[in-house]
Amino acid sequence: MKVLIVLTSHDQLGDTGRKTGFWLEELAAPYYVFADAGAEITLASPQGGQPPLDPSSDAPDAQTDATRRFRADAAANTALAATHRLADVNGENFDAIFYPGGHGPLWDLANDRQSTALIEGTLAAGKPVGLVCHAPGVLKNAHAPDGAPLVRGLRVAGFTNGEEAAVGLTDVVPFLVEDMLKASGGIYSKGPDFAPYAVADGMLITGQNPASSAEVAEMVVAAAERQ
Repeated sequence: MKVLIVLTSHDQLGDTGRKTGFWLEELAAPYYVFADAGAEITLASPQGGQPPLDPSSDAPDAQTDATRRFRADAAANTALAATHRLADVNGENFDAIFYPGGHGPLWDLANDRQSTALIEGTLAAGKPVGLVCHAPGVLKNAHAPDGAPLVRGLRVAGFTNGEEAAVGLTDVVPFLVEDMLKASGGIYSKGPDFAPYAVADGMLITGQNPASSAEVAEMVVAAAERQ
């Protein structure tokens, strides 16, 4: 199994002067779900190279067994420091695609034509696409073959308005993931704030928050193995 993980290259949290990027657990937990399943993993980002890490996800209270394992994994960190440019990646070479969140994707990947085309093409080919936390926001400009919003009529999850309010960024983010998915016609559902929650509709698999990361990845592996 070949899995492509797509990370953000955006590091500015709006006009706050604070840094953002990808959320460490949302990379680390899926990374080891895929690695332990024997997958060949490729990392990519819009700009290539080292993607920015959200510093909040590197705080002591945000660490998990997966993040500690990742930090101690020299090969994983070498790959992270040299992600492929998304423009140089051919989605046809992969069996599944996974998007970690963090707030960064709301600024760059949500408006990245190559990312949008990658998602549309992967799903059209009958292959799974997993997105967790803020990453379902990258579906904002994705469309189905008939031109309708990709998520219209599909069951989806993503970072909730309540969770965004809890982290104090409702008025900072360019859009709210929950609101966008609903406005695009998605059948949005959620669990308790910051508790694991993931849904699948066909090959589109989405999760609500960092705690959902491993579950989404496990669902992606299961979907890829059914192909």
